[in-house]
Amino acid sequence: MRASSARLAGAAKPARLAAADGLPPIDGFIPPWPGTDAKLDGTSLYVRHTPARTDATEPALYVHGLGGSSLNWTDLAYLLADRLDGQAIDLPGFGRSEPARSYRLVAMSERVIAWIEHSGRGPVHLFGNSLGGAVAVRVAGTRPDLVRTLTLISPAMPFVDPRRSAQARLVPLLLVPGIERIVTWRLATTITPESMARQVIAACFADPGRVRPERVAEAVEEIRRRYDVPWFMAAYMRTLRGLVGEFLRSYLPGEGSLWRVATRITAPTLVVAGGADRMVDVRAAPTVAKLIPDSRLLILDGVGHVAQMERPELVARAFLGMLDEVG
Repeated sequence: MRASSARLAGAAKPARLAAADGLPPIDGFIPPWPGTDAKLDGTSLYVRHTPARTDATEPALYVHGLGGSSLNWTDLAYLLADRLDGQAIDLPGFGRSEPARSYRLVAMSERVIAWIEHSGRGPVHLFGNSLGGAVAVRVAGTRPDLVRTLTLISPAMPFVDPRRSAQARLVPLLLVPGIERIVTWRLATTITPESMARQVIAACFADPGRVRPERVAEAVEEIRRRYDVPWFMAAYMRTLRGLVGEFLRSYLPGEGSLWRVATRITAPTLVVAGGADRMVDVRAAPTVAKLIPDSRLLILDGVGHVAQMERPELVARAFLGMLDEVG
């Protein structure tokens, strides 16, 4: 997809794409960035670091989506390393981070806030995909002092039409007692990591053919590890339950609604959505972009739920375009 074929839509200001020649070339496969376990409030938080390539960089923090991990940012972090000194975290219970007592969106946001304060790197350029986008909205709306710019990629903002998400089939299961153990048993006994990786890629990418074989191997290994971690499925289902609850509360009166929090964001914001997203209602992106005062919107035709993985160069150019605009 050339930049000129990226469709700009919605009531928000259209995103501007920086020149493609400002990006470093991706020559071959980029391996995952190294990570370390960091202690935060007595539990382990796994953090990957993408070193800056120049001295004139600013700190960035990348937050993944539901069921994802810090591996979801490898290519985008590489493309932006001339401007950003990046960290990508694994949210509690996901990737290599330890589980948490609460998986509500507020608790996830407080965890991200605690890490920014603990690391002493704030304010940061904050990136969030899907669940991470909803987390980032709450961080930016409640702690504007910690956020330089905000980039939301297919943010999981509230929508109530279950037909708009491939996750809808899981929602009724949230009412079943002990569903985490049942799902864990079924996955372990009937679905191989290879099969599960193919299903996840098919759901998240508009064109699975864009996924390099090495990335597929990474996904298989990540899923195999999840099968061996006793808390992963509980973290997944409890996080999904918390997200659904957040969606419902957002349509009720109260200052805690995600939509109301979005209106309090002061950071320059870029909202990116894939026109072929099967996980989050694509109509949520123009809505959130319209609510955030200083925002710009980019909707990419033929792209799915993880634009930073499927078309990282376009997301990078849109982010750099925002930086050039705001100085």
